[in-house]
Amino acid sequence: MTAENPSEIAPGQDAAPAPRPKKRDVHGWVVLDKPVGMTSTHAVSVVKRAFSAKKAGHAGTLDPLASGLLPIALGEATKTVPFVMDGRKAYQFTVAWGTQTNTDDTEGSVIATSDKRPDEAAIAALLPRFTGTIMQTPPKFSAIKIAGERAYDLARDGEDVELQARPVEIDALSIVSHDGATTTFEAECGKGTYVRAIARDLGLALGCLGHVAHLRRTRVGPFAVADAAAVETLRESPESAAAALKPVKAALTLIPEVVIHRDAATRLKRGQSALLRGAGAPIAAEAAYATCAGTLIATGSIDNGEFVPHRVFNL
Repeated sequence: MTAENPSEIAPGQDAAPAPRPKKRDVHGWVVLDKPVGMTSTHAVSVVKRAFSAKKAGHAGTLDPLASGLLPIALGEATKTVPFVMDGRKAYQFTVAWGTQTNTDDTEGSVIATSDKRPDEAAIAALLPRFTGTIMQTPPKFSAIKIAGERAYDLARDGEDVELQARPVEIDALSIVSHDGATTTFEAECGKGTYVRAIARDLGLALGCLGHVAHLRRTRVGPFAVADAAAVETLRESPESAAAALKPVKAALTLIPEVVIHRDAATRLKRGQSALLRGAGAPIAAEAAYATCAGTLIATGSIDNGEFVPHRVFNL
């Protein structure tokens, strides 16, 4: 470097790398519209980078080949993840008939084929068997653990994975369109339901085989498509990213809110229960959240008119 221009880089020298943005405390939810091809882990890193956030986590894995809602919690919002993961979910998915794969979607290898194709009436007649509480065997390529190992890791290593059927709840399953070779459905279901398993079992029951060709998640707990932000929006500018950030309590809209006074808030922040006062104070609730002057204080339960904190927030 020369004295006249200290910023000049001498021959053979590398420019100093740009300093990384300092990580900061960011609290709230980003409902990402995850594109096809992106893993849930990568999606979390995209959101963390957009906000330079210290802490983040997603509320329910979405397969790389699926698109749609992936709620991502930042900071103190990670304490509310169970309220989102335990919520109802909605999907739109397309089943391609005539082929079964080992992953029950297009990513896997073909293990069986059929020349038969179902008509719409036959499919519609079968749907009541797939609604309500049903027994469902998860796909072999799933995140379920067997003796501490993920089923998909065992399956990729060539092991014969045997998973037990378990009860799941499917609130609604309907046909959106049908062209003979494929059928598009909408489904509303509870935690632990695999859409890929619905496609597989429909194909087996119809005698024509089938697998998921396209999958999009349209609702997760309290979050819907209208809440979603695209990856490009987050990368556009800090201002556009900030506009996509929802408050921590956005995850709690499906449980009752209790407004408390400062003395009760002080007790809850210490981890102590607080008696709820006032004529309209609730007597009991399995789950609720408490706010003071608009600020989220705690989630917990209400027993005999007393709020019992389970998680306390530092906002």
